[in-house]
Amino acid sequence: MKNSKIFWLLSLVLVLSAFLAACGGGSEEGSETNTEKEPEEGTTEQGAEGELDSVQELNLVEGAEIPSMDSAIAEDSVAFNILNNVNEGLFRLNEENVAEPALAEAEPEISEDGLTYTFKLRDAKWSDGSPVTAQDFVFSWQRAVDPATGSPYGPYMMGGTVKNATAISEGKMDKAELGVEATDEKTLVVTLERPVPYFMSLMAFGTFYPQKEAFVTEKGEAYASNSDNLLYNGPFMLTNWDGTGLTWSMEKNPEYWDAETVKLDKINVDVVKETGTAINLYTSGEKDRAGLSGEFAMQYADNEEVVKELEPTLFYLKFNQERNGEKTPLANVNIRKAISMAFNKEDLTNVVLANGSLPANYLVPTEFTFNEAGEDFREVNGDLTGFNAEEAKKFWETGLKELGVTEVELELLGGDSELAKKMDEYLKSQLEENLEGLTVSLKAVPFGVRLELDEAQDYDIQNSGWGPDYQDPMTFIDLFVTGASHNLMSYSNPEFDKLVESAKGELAQDLEGRWDAMAQAEKILIEEDAAIAPIYQRGLMSLQKPYVHNIISHPFGGDYSYKWAYISGKE
Repeated sequence: MKNSKIFWLLSLVLVLSAFLAACGGGSEEGSETNTEKEPEEGTTEQGAEGELDSVQELNLVEGAEIPSMDSAIAEDSVAFNILNNVNEGLFRLNEENVAEPALAEAEPEISEDGLTYTFKLRDAKWSDGSPVTAQDFVFSWQRAVDPATGSPYGPYMMGGTVKNATAISEGKMDKAELGVEATDEKTLVVTLERPVPYFMSLMAFGTFYPQKEAFVTEKGEAYASNSDNLLYNGPFMLTNWDGTGLTWSMEKNPEYWDAETVKLDKINVDVVKETGTAINLYTSGEKDRAGLSGEFAMQYADNEEVVKELEPTLFYLKFNQERNGEKTPLANVNIRKAISMAFNKEDLTNVVLANGSLPANYLVPTEFTFNEAGEDFREVNGDLTGFNAEEAKKFWETGLKELGVTEVELELLGGDSELAKKMDEYLKSQLEENLEGLTVSLKAVPFGVRLELDEAQDYDIQNSGWGPDYQDPMTFIDLFVTGASHNLMSYSNPEFDKLVESAKGELAQDLEGRWDAMAQAEKILIEEDAAIAPIYQRGLMSLQKPYVHNIISHPFGGDYSYKWAYISGKE
């Protein structure tokens, strides 16, 4: 049996190699996602600063275009990664991934009941030289929850957290009633609906960044349409971006309050969707970093320039239960359970990805959140589902009988990068092989188009994923409550909703009880309802030039910070 397994894996490698040759190269590591996460290669290196080269210029590749640079509209990892480097909020994740004061001059004053936070702002400027004020936060936050804005993240991030945010986003209250007030130019007072244990990490997230009202109003519909129609208050300024293109730059912002910390003068970025192309650019010296996956990861596994990291990013199949007003076969729980068990995750991670990703039988990632005793949240539920072809067949047969059919056709929506296509081909093969009567058609589209189809709920199954917005299990779990802005698949379970609400409400300050409620909710979602089918937790394997130092990788929010990066040893 062991030898047979080895033979099968080697055969798969050869098949994938042929597939890659036919398509002309590989791709970024991972399918696209919503923080949604877009795959990106990267690394973390923290070390003492060496002698700086005279040219401080970094050359990178990105896995997709920028859908939007409006912090109220952004919903993907490409935009949030750039926002993290060209703008800044009250707090920022530092080199140790601890949220520390940024535009806030110090930790806030917190009321005894945990509901009121008073922030004092430091002296900071926008890239046009004007001061960043408390009113800039008030305007931005109100705009993010205003239904007229259509923000995908404002209602989600602020609802149930900032006072009146939910009612405002539902059109029941005026945005002026939001629990945020500028008592003077340098004082911001935030009132919460309930105590929020992770509130400070929220303050580092892009949706909570400030916006200058006069500038946004002046630009009107042109606001954020290109790099000239934006203002910046972060370490860098976005340049040479026309709003749709495959290339852009980030240049050091001389107005940034901590500009003396920033060593890089410029970062040049090109969108490259094929791993082979990215590696060629890397080996020719045109790019300083390139992601690896599949046979490329195997080929370069022992290269001295390879760096690895495990991300708290989860990829899964979303099962849409209603499309175009009609129920899909995925509204049947036995059909969902069958599909969730019918593909081999270990072979996918070991051979198709081969970049350190882990098979995922859970929603909340491992090595992400810990309780006061230092125990990983993952230890509570362990594995909730896994590959079991025989059990999958039983659920499938039951589901078909309940539907009164012998055959089912489903569309699998995924990304257009090489690796995304490769993974979806593998999933199609596994599902059709293990579930008799199932036909899977593949639909590969650019990341922005996938976001549009997701928003319209115009898909059957979607290869999707999520990267955390703050360091707490809730950032994954509450995605799927009834009516949530990211629950675009018509899933609803009152018991699940009640557990999530209790973890956010009466259990907010009962850490043990809150932990248990979230664990129960995860179990219902994955094990009982099979609302989604976890696939893998993303690992990254990248080539990075040895002269590149101190690119900081973050577990949530923007994927990387270049504020502390520098070039040393290239010259």
